[in-house]
Amino acid sequence: MSAEKYARSVGVKVGKNCLIATKHFSTEPYLITIGDNCQITYGVHFHTHGGAHVARRQIPQFDVFGKIHVKDWAYIGSTSHIMPGVTIGEGSLIAAGSIVTRSVPDGEVWGGVPARRICSVEEYIDRNKPYNLDSKYMSFEEKKKLLLSLSDDKFIKK
Repeated sequence: MSAEKYARSVGVKVGKNCLIATKHFSTEPYLITIGDNCQITYGVHFHTHGGAHVARRQIPQFDVFGKIHVKDWAYIGSTSHIMPGVTIGEGSLIAAGSIVTRSVPDGEVWGGVPARRICSVEEYIDRNKPYNLDSKYMSFEEKKKLLLSLSDDKFIKK
């Protein structure tokens, strides 16, 4: 079963035209909403609760939860963790490996542990325009031929 079908089958509310590549939806997947046109990459974990065990010494039935909302056009990078109560803003990008402990406003790029604001999506686009190869809809072979023919200055460097 695809990850998107799995998400829907366990109760995650998933919008239209999403690409979902994870099956890590906590034990309360019905508390997670994913909007339209979202991309949730491999290994992303959604946490709708946690940490209550330490309180159960004093209050045996202690349990706290937080809903997670991923708004339209959001992207969550590989192996990120989204914590209880977090909203990922519309059109926002979460860098791979991030732990998101606070809600992310619309149109921002966040990353790190814990995740923090890096820049706006507009700033991200402007920084990366020189490396845009317009290759999204090329076949595997067309893209391979293009990428292997380019000089190093056409690739992102860190």
